[in-house]
Amino acid sequence: MSGIGPRMEPLQTLRQFGQEKYVVVQAYILIQTEVGRSTSIVTEIAQIPGVTLAEDVTGPYDVIARIEAPSVDELGSGVIAKIQDVKGITRTLTCTVVKM
Repeated sequence: MSGIGPRMEPLQTLRQFGQEKYVVVQAYILIQTEVGRSTSIVTEIAQIPGVTLAEDVTGPYDVIARIEAPSVDELGSGVIAKIQDVKGITRTLTCTVVKM
């Protein structure tokens, strides 16, 4: 590849979106669930394209998920919307990753 400026390496590519794109947006979603549902919710959201990690946690939230998408629009309309549709989720808080 030639051009002006440094060559930019992708954080990783997203094959699960059916296309080769650079990941430009990453976030963590903190999830509160109905009592006793966290394990089944972890299993379900781990299957959603764009979810790279889903785990049970302790504290005010029950589940944490790391998500990524090629754009903010795809993060919101694709990944976050699908997570919020999962039955048993009562509240979410999305924390976007920033590189400083």
